[in-house]
Amino acid sequence: MTEEFYIGTYTKRISRGIYRVSVDTATPKLMDCEWLASAGSPTYIAKAKAQRLYVINKKETDGTTHGGLIIYDVSEEKPRAIQQVLDNGSSPAYVAVDEARQLVFTANYHTAAVTVYAIAADGTLTLTDKVIDQDPVGPAPEQADGPHPHFADLTPDKRLVVCDLGSDKVYLYDVSDEGKLSAVSQLDLPAGYGPRHIVFDDKKHVAYLVGELSSNVATLSYDAAAGKFAVKEITSTIPEDWTAHNGAAAIRLSADGRFVYVSNRGNNSLAVFATAEDGSLTLVQRISTEGDFPRDFNWTADQSLVLVVNQNSDNATLYQRDAQSGKLTLVQKDFMVPEGVSVLPA
Repeated sequence: MTEEFYIGTYTKRISRGIYRVSVDTATPKLMDCEWLASAGSPTYIAKAKAQRLYVINKKETDGTTHGGLIIYDVSEEKPRAIQQVLDNGSSPAYVAVDEARQLVFTANYHTAAVTVYAIAADGTLTLTDKVIDQDPVGPAPEQADGPHPHFADLTPDKRLVVCDLGSDKVYLYDVSDEGKLSAVSQLDLPAGYGPRHIVFDDKKHVAYLVGELSSNVATLSYDAAAGKFAVKEITSTIPEDWTAHNGAAAIRLSADGRFVYVSNRGNNSLAVFATAEDGSLTLVQRISTEGDFPRDFNWTADQSLVLVVNQNSDNATLYQRDAQSGKLTLVQKDFMVPEGVSVLPA
């Protein structure tokens, strides 16, 4: 059986935009890194059930940078661009689709904006709301130039959660059917934590928040009725004796809720944690990504295989995943993927 993944990339050196990688799950092995469509540094991609891709995009015109989204219809063999939504300034860092309300959310690291768009029947977007973070920032050098929203996506109860790396905060919003945001609460993290991405375990009423700047994972309680988070525990993703630079990046929770996985850029590893009933974490493995700067990773449909992309070394790595122990075993390395940033099942 073959499964396909969209690969978001930077286009600073050799990448041409969006790629598609196939995984032969029987062998298993990576196959056919195929260029799919053009975009300017399409670092993150969201797919709608209507067979449309909402892709981060950057465009330079007469020395001016414009950032936003490009939308592709992928219902046929060849992707077809149907709209570009661009604004002055840098492109967003994250994009997500709300299927129930037919909305798209973006988080813009550089402009401090969280933006909401309504999806029309033809897949095109119309702006419905924009929130600019103006809170004070943390002490790390990466925080000095202002707030940096890095993630905007749905909670299990369909609120919008925003992770702001610059202000060391996690924001929670109610979302109307018309795409308007209403502030609910905010969580303050330790100074310099650098919130980046978050995943939820709805059964345990917890969330796991990765801190890019601190190389930590925080276990958070999530009270949906009150709309509030609280920190329960903070766990490091890197070895105690690691002194070189590291930036924790992607975080994923296994479907059974038993294991949390985090990528480390610098330590160049995937950290594997077992979860307890109260949500606390115990490290069970730290394994090399066989490349430099692993921003993202994802798994096959049954979560038996894990694919990671290394941005700086232009390669992907494939692992077998043991569902009982959570541990990963190297299957394949040095598979060419240019400037890989994000991995999304097709």
